[in-house]
Amino acid sequence: MRSRRLLPCAIALPWRLPVTEDPLAGFDYDLPPEHIAQQPVEPREAARLLVLSRPHGLTQHSTVSALTHWLRAGDLLVVNTTRVLPARLRGIKEASGGRVEALLLGPDASGSGCWRALLRARGRLRAGLRLRFGAGAAAFDAELCAVRGGGEVLLQVADGVDPYRAGEPPLPPYIRRPLRDRADDDRYQTVFATVPGAVAAPTAGLHLGSELLAELDAAGIERADVVLHVGPGTFRPLCRETFIRGALHAEPFELPPATADAVARTRGRGGRVIAVGTTTTRVLEACASGDRQVAAGRGETDLFLRPGSRFQVIDGLLTNFHLPRSSLLLLVAAFAGREAVLSAYAEAIARGYRFYSYGDAMLVL
Repeated sequence: MRSRRLLPCAIALPWRLPVTEDPLAGFDYDLPPEHIAQQPVEPREAARLLVLSRPHGLTQHSTVSALTHWLRAGDLLVVNTTRVLPARLRGIKEASGGRVEALLLGPDASGSGCWRALLRARGRLRAGLRLRFGAGAAAFDAELCAVRGGGEVLLQVADGVDPYRAGEPPLPPYIRRPLRDRADDDRYQTVFATVPGAVAAPTAGLHLGSELLAELDAAGIERADVVLHVGPGTFRPLCRETFIRGALHAEPFELPPATADAVARTRGRGGRVIAVGTTTTRVLEACASGDRQVAAGRGETDLFLRPGSRFQVIDGLLTNFHLPRSSLLLLVAAFAGREAVLSAYAEAIARGYRFYSYGDAMLVL
């Protein structure tokens, strides 16, 4: 298996924008706050499903539990098996007792023993600030040893301390929970999550429960895995400079040889490759090797799929409803057409669909 850093390999048409033009203005929409899902539905596959047809933009309404109706024997469902780390830390400033919150990004590459984090607190952040995270036996002390750009800091903790022991699922900020809900430990994780490394869930996969996966297997729908560890860039707003540069934050990925073989088998029998989520889509398209095949490999990808990009691998996409002006919305618009997607979003809002991470789903075929 090759190890590599992949730059965008999906074919993209050039964007030439006036200096003052906002390239994201066409990807805005109004969402009433009550449509932002605060809790997942039970069971997982009870979520509603809006089915969008790419050729003509027609929509139909279903549920995720009926996914076997929309797929057919010989299709290949590709999922992202990354596992979300308990990267959210709640704590206090030792001196004042003021609340702080951190999102762990992992050990610093310098080998200094410091941990990278995004830190949210009132007041100015400065080196030497003493913090205490967690509660009970998992509690630990930390010292802010450096402040970096983009809101990132370095935290020094004692040798042998595992900060993740005090952590909880890093729910996105639009899910407002004053207190921890232990149910999120399970529900903000896919049932096939096996490879730890993400700081946000690949949310399309949250809809697939074990019983539904068994039904798909019985219906002759093959399944294969990729890994893309969702990084901290998913929490940062998409800006004009990123859009023009045409590259996102780099994230680690792996596409196993077994998945490349599964794609080849699917092509041979005339089946469709259905990506579960935008993260899976980015891995498959980053590993495109020509003739609608993929090459196995691992590394990092900063592939940015946006209107003008040409998809070389996927035939369908199961995804959630995404934030305005986000790279995720742009990917879906690139695949299905901006007008069709925004029209489908408007219809979903009118019909009371639930949006974002714990919300309902869309299937584009």
